Amino acid sequence: MRAIFLVDNGSLRAQATLNLRHVAALLSEHIGETVQAASLLHSNKIPAEEVDGIPATTLGPAAERSAEQGATQIIVLPFFFGPSKALTGYLPERMATLQARFPHVKVRVAQPLVDELGNNDLRLANLLADNVREKRQPGTTPRVALVDHGSPIPEVTAVRNRLAGQLSVLLGDEVACVSASSMERREGDEYRFNEPLLENLLALPEFNAGPVILAMLFLSPGRHAGEGGDIAEICAAAEQHHPGLSVTTTKLVGEHPGIVDILATRLRQALDDERFLLDIPAVT
Repeated sequence: MRAIFLVDNGSLRAQATLNLRHVAALLSEHIGETVQAASLLHSNKIPAEEVDGIPATTLGPAAERSAEQGATQIIVLPFFFGPSKALTGYLPERMATLQARFPHVKVRVAQPLVDELGNNDLRLANLLADNVREKRQPGTTPRVALVDHGSPIPEVTAVRNRLAGQLSVLLGDEVACVSASSMERREGDEYRFNEPLLENLLALPEFNAGPVILAMLFLSPGRHAGEGGDIAEICAAAEQHHPGLSVTTTKLVGEHPGIVDILATRLRQALDDERFLLDIPAVT
């Protein structure tokens, strides 16, 4: 018996949990098998009344409940763009705690949405292109800033850069240019790979006037990408400093229905022993 979990990093914002549940429900319908929504951290602190009266759960307790009910295999499907440390560091540690109680349970973690060493998959870039085209005004050639959160892991920023390149090719002459950027970065030269930061990009002469479409490389609304969040504040400040600048923000990637098809592929690859991020065998 197996239990499948769609897992994000977690947020204190209810909208993130509600979106994760929505995607998990769509995926369940798509594959004909139950996919449960769980976060690695944080979401269990959201008041239940903010998430339809059903308490949000984190993966550790949820996986242990499944093991108690007879599951011998836990499949973790990351709702992540790349191989975040949350997946490669924290998750195995938490699953070791699970196996201390249930040593017969094995855990497999599927590849994230972008598999850098897998086949050249343009589906995520196509979703981004859809979102940009939805906001592009007829007769205009806006500049496009692809923005992610920013990561201390070069491999995650490499995903951002790869998607920016793919997006540039897909949009072609519909836009003036596509540039990758990050919302924030850690201090120190060792984290310069996150540059340019969005606030710095929007201050450049090439970007500080005319229409700019912000392609949101985020999966769910939260304190960064949600209404009135950090991204909105950065854009509002840029427009105030540069009166000729007009920034339009796309919807989030995780709000596009096409995300389900990519997740279904990653899940099938893991179940069929083709591609997966981590395999944690049973202890006994």
